[in-house]
Amino acid sequence: MHYASDIDNVSNVPGKPSRSKRRSGCPVSISLERFGDRWSLLIIRDLMVRGFRTFKEFQESGEGIATNILSDRLQKLGAAEIITSEVEETDGRRVNYRLTEKGIDLAPVLLELLFWGARHEETGAPCALIARMAKHREEVLAEVRRRWRERDSTPLLRKFGDGGGDLNLARTRRNA
Repeated sequence: MHYASDIDNVSNVPGKPSRSKRRSGCPVSISLERFGDRWSLLIIRDLMVRGFRTFKEFQESGEGIATNILSDRLQKLGAAEIITSEVEETDGRRVNYRLTEKGIDLAPVLLELLFWGARHEETGAPCALIARMAKHREEVLAEVRRRWRERDSTPLLRKFGDGGGDLNLARTRRNA
């Protein structure tokens, strides 16, 4: 595996456009500059586990994101190469968003955020579901990657707090 830290100046990575000046060289700070606001993380979540693909789906997610903020975050995530957009073949007016490999690599981070939030805060996530996900962590991550690879937009998790939130691991959970 190759890490940016193997290169003296991260902003001058060969083949990559020069990026804006960073606050510091700290990997946490750099990561937060790329995807660290709540809207960006929720968009990544929706792409990764809820099967969302379109602007309209993100807008109707129930989080209350304004259209100008959504447009801005989609553009920033695209510029950071975390997501990509593709014009739908059957309808040239419709744009579908998809995580890049760089974006799907955030799956373990989002899973740990989910566990942290459920452990330390009052949430709408059923305790049994979170316990099952924690017990089958690697299986959940493998399923997220499989769905991304195969462009399977079947939701892994339904929305929490509305009676949903069940885990859909049908293809990978055999005898768990």
